[in-house]
Amino acid sequence: MEKVYVAIGHDVPEGLATLEWTLRKWSSSQISIVILHADINRDYVYTYYGKLPASYVNDESVDLLYKYQQGKLNKILQQYKDFCGEVKTETLNIAKYDQPIHRRILQLISGLRICKLVMGATFLKSSSWKFGNLIMGLKKIQQRKPDFCELYLISGGKLFFLKEENNEGFIEDDQGVMIAKLNSKRGSFKGWIGKMYPKNPKNPRDSPSSSSSADSPSIWERSSEEIEDYFKQLLESNEDEENSETGQASNANNGFTELDIPQHLNPRQKTEFLRVKIGEARDAIHLKRKEAKESALRYSKAEWAITLCTSRAEDLEARLNEETMKRGDIEKELDSIREQLTETRNGIEQNRSKLDSTLEIQRELSNKLKSSTLSKSQSEEQLTKMIHKRASMIQEIEKLRKQKDVMQRRIEFCRDKEAIETVTRLNHLSFSYKEFTADEIWSGTEQFSENFRIKCSGDFTNVYKARINQTTVAVKLCEVSEEEFCSKVKILTGVQHPHLVAMLGFCTELKCIVFEYMHGGCLRNVLLTNRRKKQALNWHARVCIAAEVCSGLTFLHLSKPRPIVHGNLNLSNILLDRNNVAKLHGFRSDFSYNESDIRSDIKDFGSLVLQLLTGRNLGFLETTNKAAVMEVFEQRVGEWPLEVAMELAGIAVRCSGGYTGMTMVMKEMEGVKKKADDVAVEVGCLGNEFSADVDEETVIPSFFFCPILQDVMRDPHVASDGTSYEFSAIQRWLDMGHNTSPLTNLELEHKRLTPNRTLRNLIQDWHNKRSITLP
Repeated sequence: MEKVYVAIGHDVPEGLATLEWTLRKWSSSQISIVILHADINRDYVYTYYGKLPASYVNDESVDLLYKYQQGKLNKILQQYKDFCGEVKTETLNIAKYDQPIHRRILQLISGLRICKLVMGATFLKSSSWKFGNLIMGLKKIQQRKPDFCELYLISGGKLFFLKEENNEGFIEDDQGVMIAKLNSKRGSFKGWIGKMYPKNPKNPRDSPSSSSSADSPSIWERSSEEIEDYFKQLLESNEDEENSETGQASNANNGFTELDIPQHLNPRQKTEFLRVKIGEARDAIHLKRKEAKESALRYSKAEWAITLCTSRAEDLEARLNEETMKRGDIEKELDSIREQLTETRNGIEQNRSKLDSTLEIQRELSNKLKSSTLSKSQSEEQLTKMIHKRASMIQEIEKLRKQKDVMQRRIEFCRDKEAIETVTRLNHLSFSYKEFTADEIWSGTEQFSENFRIKCSGDFTNVYKARINQTTVAVKLCEVSEEEFCSKVKILTGVQHPHLVAMLGFCTELKCIVFEYMHGGCLRNVLLTNRRKKQALNWHARVCIAAEVCSGLTFLHLSKPRPIVHGNLNLSNILLDRNNVAKLHGFRSDFSYNESDIRSDIKDFGSLVLQLLTGRNLGFLETTNKAAVMEVFEQRVGEWPLEVAMELAGIAVRCSGGYTGMTMVMKEMEGVKKKADDVAVEVGCLGNEFSADVDEETVIPSFFFCPILQDVMRDPHVASDGTSYEFSAIQRWLDMGHNTSPLTNLELEHKRLTPNRTLRNLIQDWHNKRSITLP
C-alpha cells in the first residue's frame, strides 16, 4: 500500500478541498494518507483582539490558550480523518525548529523518503511563516527536493505550478489559468492575498465579529498602501540578508579579533594608532546603536502589521462564515418555497383531475338515469316474482322447522331413556360389587392410554376413563400395598350415599377401583376455568351443590361404627354428573381421626362455600375475618339474591371459626336450600340451569330428580326428613332396615311416606311440554 503525504493547514474548507483532490487523484489505487500539519506556535497567542506575543501574556493564560488551540486543532484533524472515510489515515506533527520551514520539509522528504507529497496553499500560512517568504519557500522546496519525490501544489482544490519565464515568475493552475504574477521583486503581497483570500464585498457593519471589527475595514483601507510598501521592503531586506549570510559571519568573526599593534612604532605613534582605533570603535558603536534602534522600529512595525493582518484575516473569516450561514438559510428558504410551489402545483393538478372526474361522473349519471328508467319496469316484474318465491320458501322453512322439532323431541327422548337405563345398571351394580379382571381393565382403558387419563384443573390424575360392559366408568389406580388395598375396598363397599361417588367394583391384580363416571367433571374445572359457556353455574345451582356437599360430608361424619374424615375437601374432589349433582370423592379410607380432623373438614367446607359464593379461590383469605369476607362478597356476589347470599356467607364464616359438628351445619344448609328454591321458583331460575344461553325445553329442574336414583321421579313421595324420593327407591331403602335419612344419615322420626302430588303434577307438565307421555 503506497503512502501519500498531504501537508495541509488549519483552514478546514481549503484542507478538505486538498484531501478531495488527493482522493480523486489516487481513487483507483490502494493508498494510505499521512496528514502533515504544523505545530501550534507558542511564540504568539491568539486572543479576541488578534495575535499577540506570548511575552505579553502571563504563563497561566498562555497554557489555557494553548490547550484551547490544541483542542481546536484536534477537532480539525478528526474532521480530516472522517472525510477520508475508509482510506487508512494518520497524522504527523511537524514540530517547530529555528531553521526555516522549507528546510524542515526537505529534511522530512529525505528522512521519510516521501515519494508523493501534496501541499496545500494554506499549509505554509498555518506554520507561522511570513507571507513574504511564501513563494520563495515553495520555489526552494520545488527546486531542492530529491528526484524520487513527486510534489503537487494545491490551491482551492486545484493543482497549480510555479514557473519562471523571461525572468518573471507566475503561478498557474493545472488548467493553465494564471493565479498570480510576480515582478522581479517577488510581486505584490496585496495581490497574492487578494488572489488566495478575496475580500468580502459586503458592508462590514453586517459582520458579527469582535467589537473592533466595526473599525477594522477603515483601518485596513487606510493602512493597506503602507503595508504594501512594508512588504516590499521586507522582500528586499530578506534578499540582502540571504546574500550577506556568509559575509555577516566573517564580519562577526573579524569584530572579535585581537588588536594587532605594529611593533616598530614608538610610544607616541602607538598612542596615535590606538586613538584612531578607538575612534573607529566609537563610530562602530554609534552605527550599531543606530541599527539597533532601526531594528526596534522594524520590530514594532512588524508587530503592528502582523496584528492588523491577523485582525483583517479573522474579520474576513467571520464574514465568510456569516455569508456561508446566510447562504445556507437562503437555500433552505428557497427549498421550502420550491416545496410549497410543488405542493400548489400538485393541488391544482388534483383539483383539475377531480373536476374532470366530476364531469365524467355527471355524464355517466345522466346515462345511468336514462337506463334506470328503462330497467325500472323490469325490476318491478322481478320483484313480484321474488315475492312469490319468498312465500314458497317460507312454507318450506316452516315444514323443515316442524321436522326439526320432531327430531329434537326424539333425541331428547332417547337421551332420557339412555340415562334411565344407565342409572338402573349403576343401581344394580351398586349393591353387588364386581371384581373385574385385568383383561377387562386393560381393554377398557386401551392399556391405560394417556388419551384416557382424566384431567382436573389442567393436571393429569391417576384416574382413567374406561368403557366396560357397555358402561362408561372411571378406573382409579391405587399405588398401595395389597393389604391397604383390601382394607380400602372393604371400607368403600360399606359406604353408600347419593352424594358420594359410588364404587362399582375393583381389580385386585392391578390394584385399581372402578367408580361410576361423573360426566360433569370436577367442580374446579367448572367453577374456576369456565372454558365452556354451558359450564357457567348460576347462583341456585351453586346453592344446590353446597347443600349436596354438606349432605355427603355429614353422612361421612355420622358413619357407624366410627366417623369417616374426608381430610382433603376441595373443588378438585367434588365431581358433577350430567345434571350437576355433586358427589364427594377422595376421602380417607380409614377410621382414624381426632377432633382437629373434624374441625378441619368443617373449615374446608366453609372455604368451599365462599368459593361457590364468589367464584374464585380464597385460599389466601382468613375466612374468620368477617370484614374481609364481606369485602370480597360485595365485589364478587353479582346477581345473587341478597338474603340467600348473606345467609350462605354467614354459614361459611361460622364453619371457619365456630362449629364443631356437621349436624347444625346441615340444618342451616337445609334452611338456605329451601329459601333458595322458593326464590328460584319466583324468579324462574332453577338449580340445574346454567347462566349461558341454553334451550329452556332441555333443562331439567334439580328437584325433579330422586336423590337416590338420580333420575326424574315418576311417583314422588315425601319422607319424614322433608325430602321427596322416588317411591320404589325410598321403600327399598327402608325395607333394607335403614331408619336414617339417605341424605343426612340422621335418624328418621317415622317411616311413613306421603305422596307429593304437587311435584308429580309439575313433572307431568314438564313431560307434556317435551311431548313425552308417561306410561
